[in-house]
Amino acid sequence: MTSSSFPAKSRRRLFPVAIALAAILAAAAGYYRYLHGAQEKRVSAPPPIPVSVAAAIRQDVPIYLSGLGTVQALNTVPVHSQVDGQLIEIAFTEGQRVKTGDVLAKIDPRLFQAALDQAVAKKAQDEASLISADKDLTRAKTLVARSFETQQVVDQQQAKVDALKASLKADDATIESARTQLDYTTITSPIDGRAGIRQIDLGRIIHANDSTPLVVLTQTQPAAVVFTLPEIDLEPLREAMERGPVEVTAFDQNNVKALGAGKLLLIDAVIDQATATIRLKALFPNTDERLWPGEFVNARALLTTARGALTIPLAALQRGPNGLFTWVIGADDKAQMRPIKTGPPADDVAIVADGLQDGERVVTEGYYRLQPGARVAIQPPRERSAAISAAQGRAP
Repeated sequence: MTSSSFPAKSRRRLFPVAIALAAILAAAAGYYRYLHGAQEKRVSAPPPIPVSVAAAIRQDVPIYLSGLGTVQALNTVPVHSQVDGQLIEIAFTEGQRVKTGDVLAKIDPRLFQAALDQAVAKKAQDEASLISADKDLTRAKTLVARSFETQQVVDQQQAKVDALKASLKADDATIESARTQLDYTTITSPIDGRAGIRQIDLGRIIHANDSTPLVVLTQTQPAAVVFTLPEIDLEPLREAMERGPVEVTAFDQNNVKALGAGKLLLIDAVIDQATATIRLKALFPNTDERLWPGEFVNARALLTTARGALTIPLAALQRGPNGLFTWVIGADDKAQMRPIKTGPPADDVAIVADGLQDGERVVTEGYYRLQPGARVAIQPPRERSAAISAAQGRAP
């Protein structure tokens, strides 16, 4: 059957249907292309990642060596009695600061005073005897000259005089000993320091050979800190000491609060082979007594100062399988992973020896989601945290 077989009227009826079908197909194809294009756009252009950045800058950076140490008193003196007797007075308060020569306690002095008086009386007696013997010797010499006495009598009298002179010297020694014993009944402080807890009560009989002291005095001004460092730090420390005094700062156990500043006094002459460490001793004025004997502290010695070093925050420093790196944000706000080399360790920043240029931006927060080439949105730390919280459905 040919097209001419269809009546013209039938062909006119099919024409609108064909146009409608073509329009539907065109609309479906357009809608498909729209959906496909939007999906590609979503896949190819993810939202930027919020990050915080800091610029690499040049500054002077102090280089420190830190180690754990303990505070030691400059002197610690247990106070003992040097004579036996009854403790009749305690003249100090526990915890009190005392100075050299301050009276701490007194022992009953009566027996020692009596011994001193007896020694003084014995010397007076010997002095009187010496005067009499001298006169007898003079008379004997006169009589010998007139042949009324023999030379033997003179010699005997001379020996008596010499013996009395020796007795006087012994009397002086006895008096000095008795006076010293009497002085020992007043117990005084041998150093400037702080009194500890009293260990003997008033009225007790104490002895010179007692093992328990009356009190322990501790000299805390100045104070010393003994700390350890790895053996590898020995040579840099010696070089620093050759350049001049090495400053040491003592921090509390949390390594937050500075307790005092002093100078490195010495390096121990022997390395501990068991731990491969060296011991060092620093001296602190400790005028405010914030360093307390026996306290654990963190000692930080200033080794040198790196002048004009290129630095980045420690938070920007990352460690990967191939070593240290940091995320760098280029001018197009895209992230790139940059391997770097660092200089000597510092406290608050990382010194960059190679891999960065002055002024380049490094990521300090938000690097966990980064990939090379990822777009970022640079925000201050608080705004970045708020953006992340909002994205996760939480209040900032």
